[in-house]
Amino acid sequence: MSDNVSNIGEGTRTGGQVLADALKIHGVDTVFCVPGESYLALIDALHDASNEIRTVTCRQEGGATNMAEAYGKVTGLPGIAMVTRGPGACNGSIGVHTAMQDSTPMVIFIGQVARDQEYREAFQEVDYRQFYGALCKWVGQIESADRIPEMVSKAFHHAMSGRPGPVALALPEDMLRDLTSVADAGAYKIARPGVDPLDIDAMTALLKAAEKPLMIVGGGGWTPEACDDIRAFAQANNLPTAASFRCQDIVDNNLSCYVGELGTSASAALKARVQESDLLLVVGARLGEMTTGGYSMVSVPRPKQTLIHVYPDPDEMGRVYQPDLPICAGVDRFAAAVRDSVAEDNSRWTGWLETARAGYLENLKPTEGLPGAVDMARVIDDIQSRVGETGIIVSDAGNFSGWAQRFYRYGVYPSQVAPTSGAMGYGVPAAIGARLACPNRPVVCFVGDGGFMMSGQEFATAMHHGIDPIIIVVNNSMFGTIRMHQERDYPDRTIATALTNPDFTAWAESFGAFGALVETTEEFAPAFEAAMNARRISLIEIRIDPEVITTSTTLSAIREASLAKG
Repeated sequence: MSDNVSNIGEGTRTGGQVLADALKIHGVDTVFCVPGESYLALIDALHDASNEIRTVTCRQEGGATNMAEAYGKVTGLPGIAMVTRGPGACNGSIGVHTAMQDSTPMVIFIGQVARDQEYREAFQEVDYRQFYGALCKWVGQIESADRIPEMVSKAFHHAMSGRPGPVALALPEDMLRDLTSVADAGAYKIARPGVDPLDIDAMTALLKAAEKPLMIVGGGGWTPEACDDIRAFAQANNLPTAASFRCQDIVDNNLSCYVGELGTSASAALKARVQESDLLLVVGARLGEMTTGGYSMVSVPRPKQTLIHVYPDPDEMGRVYQPDLPICAGVDRFAAAVRDSVAEDNSRWTGWLETARAGYLENLKPTEGLPGAVDMARVIDDIQSRVGETGIIVSDAGNFSGWAQRFYRYGVYPSQVAPTSGAMGYGVPAAIGARLACPNRPVVCFVGDGGFMMSGQEFATAMHHGIDPIIIVVNNSMFGTIRMHQERDYPDRTIATALTNPDFTAWAESFGAFGALVETTEEFAPAFEAAMNARRISLIEIRIDPEVITTSTTLSAIREASLAKG
């Protein structure tokens, strides 16, 4: 025990120790941090808790919060991040924003200046209630060590109840050194609304009247059991089921009821099917911009389709779309309630389902005629055959992620870890967090050359802690998504999107990681096999033709179409 707490009397603890004990009570087994002097007393207390809480030291606070977000997404429990004041909190905010948009439970603890220095713009001082207020479900600051059990309990309850999401707690550094004899609180309990049986009756009546129903699943709060329940409901009712943006693992993609993803890789046929449907049963998804094609597939505010919206937060109901039947319920509660519910005469939309399923299977066929020596669709097939249903696929943000979204078939939950917030730099730290959460499942991350350079320093974290995901860098030497938009909106006027990259293989090897370069399709399978057997974090750089800007078209085709429009 450090000198500053060596003379504590029996039953008396520092604020840092009370907080560390609270984390243990709430079931925390892992924290992701970049250490800072503003919360040294808490770091000291974690030393004494190291047998129960694993402290993962990251190289940048954005890496810490992205690791925590992925850890929370995979486990369903609050991911824990700790960052220092000012610059640390600014760096860490990106992962917090992702947790909010992805409905991922998280608690971030932020070091703060001493209480007697507040409101003076002291060194690195920030008002976190204002700064983090728009990024979190709740932001608090613990002014007294006596209130640590209360405030930490509130934080965990907020993070896990209703719509899951991030919560921030600021920790004045002198408060963490204060002595207190306060009693501990108990572990948090999850509070989410249940289902009114009358709502189930109303839903059944609306389904009975439908001819072309479509269920869309997404959002947070899912569990493997809830996914099994919603799958059974969909199968029993011949109900075509689509996934909202980057939520493809909620329903087994191999089931006859699964009809595809509504996101950046959505097929034209599926988009048309949403518009043709006469009933949308939306479970857990917010029907956000990405899922609705910029709010174009579903009319705002009054959809032409009958809308049944199931969501755990009443504030979401009517926020954009006015539902015919709002059901305020946790997705797990709803899925359990409807598992054995069967609509009468649901066979009348069997043809609707079969056509939708056929459209999904058609979209799995690669687009022919794309240039280049690497066929990314075959790369996905190689990964699928090697990792099977146990694999977890992590994606950064960018056009390269389209291959994993369009061609990979997700079978179990959780198996897709990707930011619906579209945050670049997510992939590498998220892969580390996911692999740490699931050490017995292979983790494969897709990241572009642009996104990789935003967080690749976390290779050092993986090497330090012995964490071994496989990172696939899809390198086209550009910010590809932005270049695509430039060619579409400002053809032949590209600027600021070309990139000069390092030798990624040598870069990985400089950390002691495994590295391999792939320039042809045939080179990928042996490189991937070697990475699977490397027993350390691995990097496979795939150099693709810059012309292949999406899974279905080229930069030249986009440019020519734009120029033709004038």
